[in-house]
Amino acid sequence: MTVSMNAETHVAHGEPLIEIANLKTYYPIYGGFLRRVQGSVRAVDDVSFDIRRGEVFGLVGESGCGKTTLGRTVLRLETASGGEIRLDGRNTLAFKGKDLARMRRRMQIIFQDPVGSLNPRMPISDIIGEGMLAQADAENGWGKRPVRDKRTGDYLETVGLRREYARRFPHEFSGGQRQRIGIARALALSPEFIFADEAVSALDVSVQSQILNLLVDLREEFDLTYLFVAHNLSVVQYISDRVGVMYLGKMTEVADVQTLYANPRHPYTIALLSAVPDPDPRRRKERLVLKGDVPSPTAPPSGCRFHTRCWLRERLGNPERCTTEDPEFRVIGSGHQVACHFAEDVPQPLVEATVPTAGAIVPPSAVPPSAPPPPMAVVPPAPPAAPQSPA
Repeated sequence: MTVSMNAETHVAHGEPLIEIANLKTYYPIYGGFLRRVQGSVRAVDDVSFDIRRGEVFGLVGESGCGKTTLGRTVLRLETASGGEIRLDGRNTLAFKGKDLARMRRRMQIIFQDPVGSLNPRMPISDIIGEGMLAQADAENGWGKRPVRDKRTGDYLETVGLRREYARRFPHEFSGGQRQRIGIARALALSPEFIFADEAVSALDVSVQSQILNLLVDLREEFDLTYLFVAHNLSVVQYISDRVGVMYLGKMTEVADVQTLYANPRHPYTIALLSAVPDPDPRRRKERLVLKGDVPSPTAPPSGCRFHTRCWLRERLGNPERCTTEDPEFRVIGSGHQVACHFAEDVPQPLVEATVPTAGAIVPPSAVPPSAPPPPMAVVPPAPPAAPQSPA
């Protein structure tokens, strides 16, 4: 399998593969005798950012903030209510028929649940080959069973499984093996973009590291671009190049991973990072506990959506601007965007006291080689005891 270009080259060039502009995904709420629309759930509300070719874009936030809905909307698995999603400059929301089928070949998904995402009545060869059969044409020859079976075996070996596993059923595998099958299914169509929807959250900790390292290797081998959704901030720090933070359907902060984890500027991001354990047991971090519950996406607060729980607003004397004016998603540094009126007023000593000094997960390349163990001392055998005379 050939690789067109190394992923690091694309990241250096900063070429956008996917551009999201003012994306909205609303779900109508029906009520009354005539089942009329009474309102809407604003799952994704006016989100704009881009994903560069060859990078891993991490997406974090509390449950229900719209991370999964955003990724599924990008893949056209959910219907967008407004905005644009451009793939190589073309608006994918306007694709139909053959254009939509070609787009789906270029964009795939790794589901969160490795059990529920696999059909228990189908063998692995049919599960992986189902997408190839749907995308078969005269050029790729995927309509022929021998071609699909060979390609299925190739990708099973790529993700660390044996070719003969293709005739087994999902219940014969462990959770980590099922997730590897899901990754093989996503790779089978030779995509450029993969949406990893909490791909490691349902796995054991020891298996999580194996899947993460596998995703990193596959990114370099096949020149992949990831949208990686997770709740574990240490996992996101380990695998991502840039990170976006969502809250109640909106993007609050986007920056490269080093900047975001060392110098966050949004109060919500700082509160999330304060919950990450510091690997240094001698250091005591300050924890910022957010008050109240997340507001309902059916009736979000006016102005800044985070102002009902914002600790910075309380320290600044509850300025009225936070409740009346929606903050602009603005640039405050090189590639650093934040949606906060008072991002520059965040006290730096507080940031240093709450943000962990290092990630809980350290890449293998960052671990210094351990010193060789000292040579073992050779202890001479004790001399044999002298025989005792009988009493």
